[in-house]
Amino acid sequence: MSNNNTDQVCFRTMIGGQALMEGILMRGPDKQAVVCRTENGIVEKVEPLNLVKDRHPALGWPLIRGVVTLADSLVKGMKALTYSASLLPEDQQEEPTKFDLWLEKRLGSEKAEKIVIGCAAFLGVLLALALFIFLPTLIAGLIPGLEGRYTLRSLIEGAVKIVIFLVYLGLVAHMKEIKRLFAYHGAEHKTIFCYEKGLPLTVENVRPQSRFHPRCGTSFLLVVIILGIMAGLLIQVDNMLLRAGLRLLLLPVIIALAYELNRWAGRHDTNIVSRIVTWPGKQLQRLTTNEPDDGMIECAIRAMELVIPEEKGRDAW
Repeated sequence: MSNNNTDQVCFRTMIGGQALMEGILMRGPDKQAVVCRTENGIVEKVEPLNLVKDRHPALGWPLIRGVVTLADSLVKGMKALTYSASLLPEDQQEEPTKFDLWLEKRLGSEKAEKIVIGCAAFLGVLLALALFIFLPTLIAGLIPGLEGRYTLRSLIEGAVKIVIFLVYLGLVAHMKEIKRLFAYHGAEHKTIFCYEKGLPLTVENVRPQSRFHPRCGTSFLLVVIILGIMAGLLIQVDNMLLRAGLRLLLLPVIIALAYELNRWAGRHDTNIVSRIVTWPGKQLQRLTTNEPDDGMIECAIRAMELVIPEEKGRDAW
């Protein structure tokens, strides 16, 4: 029986995943797989990745690939999440809005789905910008006596960001549907650890693995917030709109640096510096991952099996 000591991994894989509604998305070097549990059994869907950087190699360069990868993952992840939701029993699915029905009638179901997914991703980005850039800037700007005290103001803005992030995660973590989603997230992490340790992918081997993985998207988001706080110290203006605008301009740079830092930390997760960098993210995963049941683990194992490349080592991190 294996233990959950991450020091014992013999291989670090680039395969990563995402929790879905009653399922798992796993993404390998060449393809991605969606595996969901439905009333009629397991449903599998495998697609080639068709990455943008494969058509435009420059987009895969360091300090460029981070933003491109995030955007690509956001769109593909939203599409997979929508697909998994469509597999839920009818009484658990949301009724289509009048706008959805109008789009489907005018454009057809496939084009309408792409537009809806694009709009959802766009609105999600807008909400994130509102919560983590404009709202903290507004709150700090309403505090009297901060004019000209740029360092203190930036630190207050950063503290507000962290509070918003933690409160948001804490609230959603108690929702029934999200609890199951986070359990599938735990299954994803455990399965990746099992694979990285070179163990056979069985429920018995996956179950005891740690659900706290250093290359988690949750950790990436936290690194983005922390780097954003540090970058905010460079902003030496009082005007709220100008401060928010400068933060928006810095955001692609912050995302690029966070991606490279997360990538480095994932490759050197036994290094003391890497452990310090990844420790806060792992603690945050106590909110965003739950212990999965065996059925969830089975979904994660199958999704992993579908994306492991035939050429051994091709998925090395």
